[in-house]
Amino acid sequence: MTTAAMSPGRRLRVGVIGTGVIAQVMHLHYLAELAGQFEVAAVCDIAGENARACAERYHIPRACTDWRDLLGGDLDAVLVLTSGSHAAIAIAAAQAGLHVFTEKPMCFSAAEGEAMVAAAEAAGVTLMVGYPKRYDVAYSRFRTEAAGLSDARLLRVTTLEAPFLPYLGHYPLLPPARPPAEVLAGLAEQSDAAVTAAIGPEPGLRRYVYREVLLDTLVHEINAVRGVLGDPEWLDYADLSEQSVTVLLRYGSLRVAIHWIDLPGLVRYQMEFALYAPDRRITLTFPSPYLRNEPSSLVTEGGEPGSARSWRNEEIIGYESGFRRELEAFHAAATGGGSPPTSGRDGLADIAICQAIIECHRTGRAVREPARFRPA
Repeated sequence: MTTAAMSPGRRLRVGVIGTGVIAQVMHLHYLAELAGQFEVAAVCDIAGENARACAERYHIPRACTDWRDLLGGDLDAVLVLTSGSHAAIAIAAAQAGLHVFTEKPMCFSAAEGEAMVAAAEAAGVTLMVGYPKRYDVAYSRFRTEAAGLSDARLLRVTTLEAPFLPYLGHYPLLPPARPPAEVLAGLAEQSDAAVTAAIGPEPGLRRYVYREVLLDTLVHEINAVRGVLGDPEWLDYADLSEQSVTVLLRYGSLRVAIHWIDLPGLVRYQMEFALYAPDRRITLTFPSPYLRNEPSSLVTEGGEPGSARSWRNEEIIGYESGFRRELEAFHAAATGGGSPPTSGRDGLADIAICQAIIECHRTGRAVREPARFRPA
């Protein structure tokens, strides 16, 4: 059905594609909480047992194993929560007149992203990328505080990666069933081809970092930086290894340093945004994204020039989940016709920057306007 002209406040009939960890820990949980805004009418997973078990637990009337069958139902929107590129599903859903919420990464290349955006715009439907940090209440305050600074000199983003399985033990997750081997092999072949189309036949390191670090993790940091500062003027430097990644961006005289470090022996995930000006420091710290309603913290520091006086204030802004708030934003965009902050076009810029990082590392040269980068 075509849903572009839906009335504000209407309940959305949605199909959920992919029933893995993020679906069970976050999206299905919050869709149930938001039952006044969403009705989950169908669920799909390449492992049929997983789809049927989720359907039974969440009282979803329909389960299937092929997303094409799901699109044929009486739906208003789909949530694409699978691994890999989401381009094919998102394009087909938009062409069927359905609004699309897609988990990150939205796709594997800017070319795929452009096709997704074009399909959504041609159909007049919402295309939104799931970036829960952009909807975090402390992040919103961080943006406000950052806008009030003059002469900001450095934004430092540091992510201390940690094993995620220990963060899941307290959830009643369904026992996973393994999809058919031939299906997994076909999906792996598709993903490999999409990565090659994005960055070329790169050797092992750059290929690994692009797929497993940049697209899987660093798109969050890149998008959150862009949510505060907009698109960078330059990508100056990229250092890549399997254990750590460092990226330097430039906004006029303001430098942005993004550091990702894998610490597999320490289950203490942390992502920190620290913005420095001569008389002010603002630090935003995110906890593990797998913890529901665990709050982020915001620290502001200042002083009195010419004296020893200084102050420090640490706040918990609220306990609202960024995952829940992004679903509310998706509903508002799909029923009200506006563009969400993390639209498909916004997410496209993150994919372009990821491709630019590989180009910068490969050539050793800075990349101008990396959010607009397209490989030759």
